[in-house]
Amino acid sequence: MRPDRETGRSKAISTVPIYLSIYSPNVVNLTLIDLPGLTKVAVDGQPESTVQDIDNMVRSYIEKPNSIILAISPANQDLATSDAIKISREVDPKGERTFGVLTKIDLMDKGTDAVDILEGRAYKLQFPWIGVVNRSQQDINKNVDMIAARRREREYFAQTPEYKHFAHRMGSEHLGKVLSKHLETVIKSRIPGLQSLINKTIIELESELSRLGKPIATDAGGKLYMIMEICRVFDGIFKEHLDGVRPGGDKVYNVFDNQLPAALKRLQFDKHLAMENVRKLITEADGYQPHLIAPEQGYRRLIETALITIKGPAEAAVDAVHGILKELVHKSISETLELKQYPFSQSGGWECSC
Repeated sequence: MRPDRETGRSKAISTVPIYLSIYSPNVVNLTLIDLPGLTKVAVDGQPESTVQDIDNMVRSYIEKPNSIILAISPANQDLATSDAIKISREVDPKGERTFGVLTKIDLMDKGTDAVDILEGRAYKLQFPWIGVVNRSQQDINKNVDMIAARRREREYFAQTPEYKHFAHRMGSEHLGKVLSKHLETVIKSRIPGLQSLINKTIIELESELSRLGKPIATDAGGKLYMIMEICRVFDGIFKEHLDGVRPGGDKVYNVFDNQLPAALKRLQFDKHLAMENVRKLITEADGYQPHLIAPEQGYRRLIETALITIKGPAEAAVDAVHGILKELVHKSISETLELKQYPFSQSGGWECSC
């Protein structure tokens, strides 16, 4: 990481990653994230927050439950002071995704070795420690390629008496294979959960697509056809309600069969059409005159009086039927699937004028 990549020429640390892709038939399928080493003191030119910034950056990656932690520690330093082991133990106390990597084994003081660490006696991890021997700065300056460096690494572990009995599980190549295999195992264990999440998402999306309905036409002819088709479906559902195929239409018949006749019976028409009352109305309308046919004015008076009398129950019946029809319209709209993609039709954003 170049500290000045996003921060000018200061020595502050940027969280913006630098991506490097390597394609080769000779490398395993891995994504490696090279994090900056933890520091305890900000050097000259760095803000005081640098120490905490680096710690936060490292944690943001290794706290993810799907990440694999490479706790890299130099063999020529006391393992008890290893920041990598300390922070990995905090975020992965069971060691289920932590791999210990020991570097600079070839730089240890003569007479000392890393056998206790590599065999897990000094600090035991769930997965075996892996030792690596990297290129030195002098090798880099001399352009020693990675193929030669890996060959020298294999030779070092195979020819060093202390390490040759477990040389088969040492080195960068073995580390890459172990990580690739572990990643494969982790992916397999996550597949059922991913499948469940995918299936749930598919169901939610299909439900949303069903609610949204078919694509809306853009041309005038297509829109007109779509409107007519929706009206046809709505009309069929509304008719089914009226005909009794769907519930609700029986309320209309109840108004005319029960409510209106009961109201008319309470009007006492027998008294209104009593002989004396009829005689009185005809006499007042036409006087005492002989007629060859029924007097027109008298009949008109009788009919008008009767109509005025039944006006109240008739209007009440009309209002009741109107309310039922509005209710059926709302029901028909909610049952018309083609209208579900138009939320305004479901939220009362219109007024029935039937």
